[in-house]
Amino acid sequence: MLSIRRAQPVDAGQIAPLMDIIFDEMQLEELEDVPEPGLAKVITKAYRTRTYLSSKASTVVAEANGQVVGVVFGYPSENEREINNVLYKLSKNSNYFNKPYLPESETDLDEWYLDSIAVDPAYQGMGIGNKLLDPVPEIAERDGKKVVGLNVDLQNPKAESLYLRKGFRCVGIRTIGDHYYKHMQKLIKNRSLLFA
Repeated sequence: MLSIRRAQPVDAGQIAPLMDIIFDEMQLEELEDVPEPGLAKVITKAYRTRTYLSSKASTVVAEANGQVVGVVFGYPSENEREINNVLYKLSKNSNYFNKPYLPESETDLDEWYLDSIAVDPAYQGMGIGNKLLDPVPEIAERDGKKVVGLNVDLQNPKAESLYLRKGFRCVGIRTIGDHYYKHMQKLIKNRSLLFA
């Protein structure tokens, strides 16, 4: 049985390996020398903070048989600096990082930014990514946004296809690290909030 729910601090240790999938795919030069355990510890600590779970961002997980098998994470674009600052501070205080990690800006103005979505490889192809996207427009609307934005790697047509089916359209191209991404957006239609 699959359930989609808001993440809790206790989920952080299961969210970290899912987020690590994304960091691996991004191949960020500034993280090349950081050992996997060090990055996992910083990610785990980030997903225990109030900033990541409720005050400045929203994290939603897919749970199957008591295990977190998928995650979606996002925030209003004006909160990006505070979100990135969490990783900066945690990496600055970690012995695993030679220098603090400060993520690049990825958002457009006045959008709810879908920063990350990841599904455990053992559960891919089961529609979990699709289900994780369902509450995103409601969360964005609750946060006062009329547009949801995201970046998809040009090398990931499968993910782009999912976003297109969900109503996203390409509005530009940007570079993050050494990769090119399509910046996609979706206009939110007003609806009553179901996912509070």
